[in-house]
Amino acid sequence: MKDDLHTLVLALEQDDSLLQPAKLRERIRAMDRLEDVLIQAPGERPVEPSLRARMEALHARLADAQRELSLAIREAIRRGDGAQALHAWMHPSHQLQDPQGYDHLDALVSEVLSFDEPTAEIADLDADMVFYQPTPARHIFDLIGRAAITDADVLVDLGSGLGHVPLLVSICTGAQGIGIEREPVYVDGARRSARALKLDRVTFIAQDAREADFSRGTVFYLYTPFSGTILRNVLDQLKQQATSRPIRLATLGPCTPMVAAEPWLEAVGPQALDRITLFRPAQRQASDRQGGLAGCGT
Repeated sequence: MKDDLHTLVLALEQDDSLLQPAKLRERIRAMDRLEDVLIQAPGERPVEPSLRARMEALHARLADAQRELSLAIREAIRRGDGAQALHAWMHPSHQLQDPQGYDHLDALVSEVLSFDEPTAEIADLDADMVFYQPTPARHIFDLIGRAAITDADVLVDLGSGLGHVPLLVSICTGAQGIGIEREPVYVDGARRSARALKLDRVTFIAQDAREADFSRGTVFYLYTPFSGTILRNVLDQLKQQATSRPIRLATLGPCTPMVAAEPWLEAVGPQALDRITLFRPAQRQASDRQGGLAGCGT
């Protein structure tokens, strides 16, 4: 084990390619491997001091390279060039053993968006509300492509948390983003991030989704923020919105089957709990809407 660790550290020290911006996945993987050893559990055999010092220096070197990349992307976002700066990572091709897990893209996005750790107490959840977890970044990029989001769209994220989805979608597409989030602590953090990145097309509202105004949205996103009666209420509101204009719904996680069971919706492409599923009003619903609009014009 000791020899294996020496071999690993020597190999990482000699691999200058890990400092290149494009080596994001390899750099984050190397940092994680170092942290697994440096952050020791009680009772584990300590690493010899000289080797530990080399590991800490190596980790700091890799972290500096990662920080430089994140700062460069942040500056590009402030100039309005965020989509170009993130383009290299917008089409991930790898698969994780845990489809809902986080990876090197999340490490990058978290550092770029630079959220503050919430310091105030988080309120208890009401019945049918689901504990907040941010959407993994690769799913946000998948959402952008699957829903064909453009700068003409208004994305509404229901249960937006710290705002990863509206922020990243707006950066990459120019779309307007609206985050609806009940927890004010999360909303404050999301707003600070938007201001720091000069994203004036993103808005965060501290509000219960059941009381929100959906009239501006063209794309609605749900990462299973709630279930039961709350989800039922929100779906009924969205159905009403669909009678007046075209909308798309995108879901991720356990709420997908309930949304798929809605007779007024049809899935666009494959359905799966572990990736974005896109829905649009069924053809009959769309035909009824067009007929109603034609009738109003006579």
